[in-house]
Amino acid sequence: MIKDAIKEAESHMKSAIQVLMDDLAAIRTGRASPVLVEKLPVEYYGMPTPLMQLANISAPEPRVLLIRPFDPSTLKAIERAILVSELGLTPNNDGKVIRLNIPLLTEERRLELVKIVHGRLEETRVAIRNVRRDTLKDLKEFEHEKLISEDDLEAAETEMQKLTDRMIEQVDETGINKEKEIMEV
Repeated sequence: MIKDAIKEAESHMKSAIQVLMDDLAAIRTGRASPVLVEKLPVEYYGMPTPLMQLANISAPEPRVLLIRPFDPSTLKAIERAILVSELGLTPNNDGKVIRLNIPLLTEERRLELVKIVHGRLEETRVAIRNVRRDTLKDLKEFEHEKLISEDDLEAAETEMQKLTDRMIEQVDETGINKEKEIMEV
């Protein structure tokens, strides 16, 4: 019972880290990468649809993204989605494809991106701590209902804290790596 609760908590914590990784992949670092715009929501028939479902995205050159829509009628909607996003990119539409030129990042923009990264890291840490809190609450209920002993509860609390520390350490490492990537000139 305790092992199941801790395994479930670990699973939730890992998924929070995965969400963080996906978020950080979308923060640009001066290099063209399709991941930058894959999940960009585009208004398609009244529904926000990820760009990767509407177009083929490639990086033919180090600083250029090429977006080739499956349906040419979506060009305007894709262009609009890029303009209103927080990417800070201007799309070039030639009627068939959209080219995104990735400019070099200024020092000021790099620092802004680092702040965004720190915010996402803190959100993930909070999510991990919330999982710990909820799991500990469940374990205390088990102890209150006499399903586990007080010693089992104490051991589980220690194990949960170690798990939480390990996951937060992983979040911190991810943040340090992303920060280095952003600040790299």
